[in-house]
Amino acid sequence: MSAGERPMGRRRLLVALAAIVAVAGAGAAVTALSAGPEQPKTGAAGSRGLPPATGTITRGDLSNSSQQDGTLGHLGERKINAGGAGGTLTWLAPSGSVVKRDGRLYEVDGEAVRLMYGSEPMYRTLKTGDKGKDVRQLEENLAALGFTGFDVDEEYTAKTAAAVKRWQKSHDLKQTGTVGPDRIAFAGSAVRVKEPGGGGGSGSGGGSGGDGRIAPGDRVTPGGPVLTVTGSERVVSFKVPASEAGSAKAGTRVQVTLPDGTQLPGKVSAVGKTATAGDDPQDKTPKIDITVSFDDPDKADGVDQSPVTVDLTGETRQDVLSVPVNALLALPEGGFGVQVVEDGRARDVKVELGMFGQGRVEISGGGLREGMKVGVPSA
Repeated sequence: MSAGERPMGRRRLLVALAAIVAVAGAGAAVTALSAGPEQPKTGAAGSRGLPPATGTITRGDLSNSSQQDGTLGHLGERKINAGGAGGTLTWLAPSGSVVKRDGRLYEVDGEAVRLMYGSEPMYRTLKTGDKGKDVRQLEENLAALGFTGFDVDEEYTAKTAAAVKRWQKSHDLKQTGTVGPDRIAFAGSAVRVKEPGGGGGSGSGGGSGGDGRIAPGDRVTPGGPVLTVTGSERVVSFKVPASEAGSAKAGTRVQVTLPDGTQLPGKVSAVGKTATAGDDPQDKTPKIDITVSFDDPDKADGVDQSPVTVDLTGETRQDVLSVPVNALLALPEGGFGVQVVEDGRARDVKVELGMFGQGRVEISGGGLREGMKVGVPSA
């Protein structure tokens, strides 16, 4: 291939390499093997087919780890709506507090509504003879709290009612053996109170401020939002371009650096299924939402929405040869090569590609060795 043909080869490479980078997640990798371009010692750019600059073939460990900017927060925002007949709000769990099973969420007319765990809503008053998933949820919670003596199933029996009476007695309630949404609200797990009411709505919760917030003394109506809550566990969220989603698969180990410099281990716990355009009007690259869970969430101190740094631990290839990515040429016969510069001459060598790192790629091929110079575009 002549010197005049190589620029075309590099232009063809841009299209072909884009597909490879999308699959390999090349933009989300890190390596300690970077080598800056250096001018060839013999000949000017284009002279005797020489490239305008060169890089170096290096040998060492290559990793496709990456670093991302994330945000500290809590997962799964939702509303806790008022049950029962409504009335005057007399107490609310404070913002930032964590409410666990059987803990108080709020009080209406001095009567507490407590949290129980489950995915089904508390939509009716349960009594002997009732059947359904909500019955099983109630029984699971009663058993977890130590009020046993019944079979955990989907049937509300006299034994279930007896356990409910014991639970009611523990809270100094009238022992009816029935229980409904005026006493219990279900959520999937412990919750963290984000704010009172609907949080910036139109005041549908009955608050006097007109902003969706409510306070003790306000009237609440059935179905109106009383609290905005999230999951109690601290998580980190960030986005990656869809082409780099392979660098953040579920289970990928991470190291999170908090604003105070504390580093905590964790792993990718959820990967979005849909790519959406970014919020930045200057960057509409489709991106995927990534969620990270800490190994020890209790150690993840910090203010919600604080910026953090996420180091994704990728695969490492040991003792491999690599070159700068822009050293690759798209060969006319297909595949990729590099332009080896030796003794003032340049020759094309076909290579097999391996792992991509940040700015570098693993290569193998006949006659290649550490320290060789390869052509790269001018810096």
